[in-house]
Amino acid sequence: MYKTILVPLDGSKRAERILAHVEGVAQSNEANVIFLQVIEPTHYYIGAHGTVSGLELHNHQEKEVKEYLSSLRGEFQEKGIKARFVIEWGPVVKKIIDVAEREDVDLVAMASHGRTGLSHVFYGSVAAGVLHRIDRPLLLVRAEGGS
Repeated sequence: MYKTILVPLDGSKRAERILAHVEGVAQSNEANVIFLQVIEPTHYYIGAHGTVSGLELHNHQEKEVKEYLSSLRGEFQEKGIKARFVIEWGPVVKKIIDVAEREDVDLVAMASHGRTGLSHVFYGSVAAGVLHRIDRPLLLVRAEGGS
């Protein structure tokens, strides 16, 4: 039923709560898994006294994300699940949708951070944004607790 599963992650334990579900679906369908992390660009101030430049910080962030996603890929491959990863820069919801379309995935699987009230208003919800814009099946698990 599912051949390719896209798993957007942000590096948090809450986001990783989807992984057990993805593992089960991937194994039962012999599906490939694509881990995705989207990094939102920010602006950096460059000071005269050795402040990290935007490019240096960009490279450092990308290196950390590669290490994180490589580790997850390795864990899944040890379990016999074909996995790879993609790193994108830009608006998170848009990039999730773009990658889902570009990679022609059959399922997007992610955890909702479960924000409500004012934090939902201020921070928005990636899960809600994806839910309202995605044109393919979405497995959404509400992640309680963790960080």
